[in-house]
Amino acid sequence: MLDMEVFREHANLIRADHDKRDIPHDSIDEVIRLDEEWRKSTFETDQLRRLRNAAARGIADAKKHGDTKTVDKIMKEVSDIGDKIKQLASYSDECISKRDSLRMRIPNILHDDVPIGEDDQKNTLHSSHGEKRNFDFSPRNHNDLIEMNNWVDQARGAKITGSRFYFLQGDLARLEMALQQYSADFLMEREYTLVHPPLMMNKEAYEGVTDLGDFETVMYGINPDPYFLIATSEHPLTAMRMGEIIEPTELPVKLVGVSPCFRREVGAHGLSDRGIWRVHQFTKVEQIIICKPDESWNYHEELLKNATDLWDSLNLHYKVVNICTGDMGTVAAKKYDLEAWLPGAGEYKEVVSCSNCTDYQANRLKMRYRTSEGNSAVHTLNSTAVATSRALVAIIEQNQNSDGTVEIPSALIPYMNGKRVLTSLN
Repeated sequence: MLDMEVFREHANLIRADHDKRDIPHDSIDEVIRLDEEWRKSTFETDQLRRLRNAAARGIADAKKHGDTKTVDKIMKEVSDIGDKIKQLASYSDECISKRDSLRMRIPNILHDDVPIGEDDQKNTLHSSHGEKRNFDFSPRNHNDLIEMNNWVDQARGAKITGSRFYFLQGDLARLEMALQQYSADFLMEREYTLVHPPLMMNKEAYEGVTDLGDFETVMYGINPDPYFLIATSEHPLTAMRMGEIIEPTELPVKLVGVSPCFRREVGAHGLSDRGIWRVHQFTKVEQIIICKPDESWNYHEELLKNATDLWDSLNLHYKVVNICTGDMGTVAAKKYDLEAWLPGAGEYKEVVSCSNCTDYQANRLKMRYRTSEGNSAVHTLNSTAVATSRALVAIIEQNQNSDGTVEIPSALIPYMNGKRVLTSLN
């Protein structure tokens, strides 16, 4: 969430950002009103407490001198002060609770480079990588390829769990493991520390890293325990330092997380989202950086370069887009997406998301670093390296042969024990 000082001192910045997003100012105005009410009631409570303390001293002094008349007079004057303090304190707590609950739903302030537009059609091209392959046959979509090669058993996955769960098997399962290891190695060579995070988080930690609306549409709850399955390792890796004051010598923190991810993905989706493209469980390799504020925009570019270098090494065609205001979520100040070309589907689809969240998550998590002027919020950044199910789709569609076999990217061949072609399990 945004620091309260931004509302107090630079509210017009937030209003201008809301104008870019085409959302009203009502929430901003209400946060400011509640903050003023909180400060006013807190001041009045403090004044009453001082008056009560002074009265207590006066009573003690009068008792010492045997002045019962003065004792009675002071007692009468402050007889209801305790009730007033209790009422004001209750109102103060109510104001700050409502203020901060509302503040957590107000989106981050966007970077000036974010293009203005109402939806993803207004995202702008940042760069294009690789070349579209010219096929001498009609390329199949990944649904047809996984079915004809028996690489995925969706029917039995649905039988034991539900729709959008599946068994990954044969050469495609081997390739998925190769992608995990290769991507982790790639980032560890760039001095990112490998972490396997917990697969569940409590609500307090989760509220620190994500849009609260995700609890209704994305996260799986664990009943009766008060936990949620993680939707990405970004969430536990960012939250792992919540409530801490980080020494500046520890920054930047650079992590590569590998984990299963669980998403409800509520809503209807198109034909190209079937198969293993949009599923409830998948594995992801994620980049995380926690850093000083003046370094975050350079590190945002570093995360993007890591992602593009990784995808370039797989010899795949994709483009990078700069996400516009209407396609931007609540948390990020700027975001790039990598969109891979899917020749079978005939469209580009998002495979990587790379975000600078500035101090938005850090404020929610109370995660700061020590400076000579006092403690200050860190900046947090995240980027997919590889979401393996989507990477598999891009690989099999771009590298397919007319007989339904698939060429393995050369970078992954050592991780496949020298195997060069994915073959059918039939």
